[in-house]
Amino acid sequence: MTGAVRAPDVTAEGAMDREHPEDRADRPDRAEGTDRAERAEGTGRAEGTDRAERADGAGRRTDRTDGADLVGGADGTDLADPQDAEAADARLPRLRLDELLDELQARMDEVRGTRDRLNGLLEAVMSVGRELDLPQVLRGIVEAAVTLVDAEYGALGVIGDDRRLSEFVPVGIDDELRGRIGDLPSGHGILGELIRNPHPLRLTELSQHPASYGFPPHHPPMHSFLGVPIRVHDEVFGNLYLTEKRGGADFEAEDEAVVTTLAIAAGIAIENARLYEEGRLRHRWLAASSDFTRALLSGAEESEVLDGMLEQSVDIAGADIGVFYLVGPGGELRGSLARGEGSDAHQGVVLSSIEGTLAAAALLQDGLVAVADVEHDQRVTVQPERWKGFGPAVAVSVGTKERLNGVLILARRRGRPPFTGAEITALPGFAGQAALALELADRRRDAEQVSLLEDRDRIARDLHDLAIQRLFATGITLQSARRFVEHPEATERLTRAIDDLDATIKIIRSSIFGLREHESPGAAPKLRNRIVKAVDQAAATLGFAPAVRMEGLLDTDVPTEAADEVIAVVGEALTNVARHAEARHVEVAVVVEDGTLAVTVSDDGVGIPAGAAHSGLRNLAERAERLNGDLLVRARPGTGGTPGGTLLEWRVPLRPDERRGHP
Repeated sequence: MTGAVRAPDVTAEGAMDREHPEDRADRPDRAEGTDRAERAEGTGRAEGTDRAERADGAGRRTDRTDGADLVGGADGTDLADPQDAEAADARLPRLRLDELLDELQARMDEVRGTRDRLNGLLEAVMSVGRELDLPQVLRGIVEAAVTLVDAEYGALGVIGDDRRLSEFVPVGIDDELRGRIGDLPSGHGILGELIRNPHPLRLTELSQHPASYGFPPHHPPMHSFLGVPIRVHDEVFGNLYLTEKRGGADFEAEDEAVVTTLAIAAGIAIENARLYEEGRLRHRWLAASSDFTRALLSGAEESEVLDGMLEQSVDIAGADIGVFYLVGPGGELRGSLARGEGSDAHQGVVLSSIEGTLAAAALLQDGLVAVADVEHDQRVTVQPERWKGFGPAVAVSVGTKERLNGVLILARRRGRPPFTGAEITALPGFAGQAALALELADRRRDAEQVSLLEDRDRIARDLHDLAIQRLFATGITLQSARRFVEHPEATERLTRAIDDLDATIKIIRSSIFGLREHESPGAAPKLRNRIVKAVDQAAATLGFAPAVRMEGLLDTDVPTEAADEVIAVVGEALTNVARHAEARHVEVAVVVEDGTLAVTVSDDGVGIPAGAAHSGLRNLAERAERLNGDLLVRARPGTGGTPGGTLLEWRVPLRPDERRGHP
């Protein structure tokens, strides 16, 4: 009986203790019989139910496995006195209190962990938003995401215009391993899945997804995966990829929420960085335009200015090579300038037409042309090998169809990302400013040319009205005075002086004629100018400038064939003087008189040595014979028995029906 009564008493007491530990502690001590009656008042539970209630707290010890009472044996007899039973019952509330404390501690740890993750997220957002350099912003986003979700690898893929990855920023893979893996991914497999469906994606095993594409050789193994898109103004800029959560665990919904929040902040940071980069590049393009215009208008050589423009364009756009094609009015390619890697293959290219080149595509579109792979572009059919190894390229025309100056082309090596909008948005404006600067420079040169011609006309008038008239008057005076001179030697000297005045007047008249000869734009250069240029070129070889005398209507009476021969004769004759004569003075005279063109070259050198080869003279003689002329070479008389030099006379008739020796 005693055992039968104690079983419900203990259960009732445990039930009361579970109501509240503090109530149990505040109750006054009662008599044992009354206490047992009160404890038994609401109980009629079976021993199995009693065990279930005591097991409710997960982790408490169950002392009974055979259905026996807590304080009774299997046969219903008392195993201890009532005081021991009460002590055992008093331990049950303490176990429950420990469980509650453990649960409270776990909740506190969970709250603390959430707080730490939130603080980490805030720090990541602030760190990402603090940077303005776009490459640094992208790397900072990946590093922050890897830290927040405790991932081993992370990457950010930028989506290009072709809906493939144009840029890939990995974290967790060193440069050596990256080099062994090879080319960066372009958007296949799981990476492409996130491009096609820009929504968060969590995977326990990458290889089990239907879009799994596999890994290239030397790629580290990856299993768990979390991908989140990054949007900038509702436009998907790229995707954030995270793999291999440390400890072998899977990414959870909380990880996805944290990375999604970071992606929102990343979109804002990327937009700020892009705006800053666009403003910075726009400023650099404007500064380059100002430098280009200033250099052209200051009178610098056009080729030097264009070369500087190329160098700045390559630097600002981040290109590997810059090429400027000079396009003529007829669509011909009249030359090219190049700066950067592989520029030797693009220097000085001359073609009869720009068809089949990237320049033609730029002119056809009349604006900016972007090419993903210039080496294999179907529009580049003329000398495509010049673009070997190059990939992304842009081309823009400089000038208008009515007045085209050229085409500017910028290219990058294969494997580098394409040109972004921020890098080339200002390029058409830069090309327009360059065209305007070239136009202003042309107008300035035209104005300077007009001013120069006006000065020449003024000088010619002054020479004619002042110098020649005075010389002529002096000559007349000397001629009239000669009859009053009786001494023969004095008469001879006066005659020589009069002849010298006549020769001087002829030289001045020839100079006046040359000053008044204006070459029309696009016309062939005049013979007088060609002779002057030929003599100037020979001056570098001779070491001094020869004297030049030109008489007659050289630019009007001398046909083109004879003019070309004159330039060849002057050049070859001066070359012979420089090689053999050891002369200190040379005079070149080209005279048209009485239907005959005569070229005379005289020097004060050592003369023609005996037995010297005459191959150069034979060439001059053959040139004269082709035009029914002749060549005469003789020694000039010296003074005191010393050689006087050499005199070369090359003469041809200007009328084709005349024969050698005829009047």
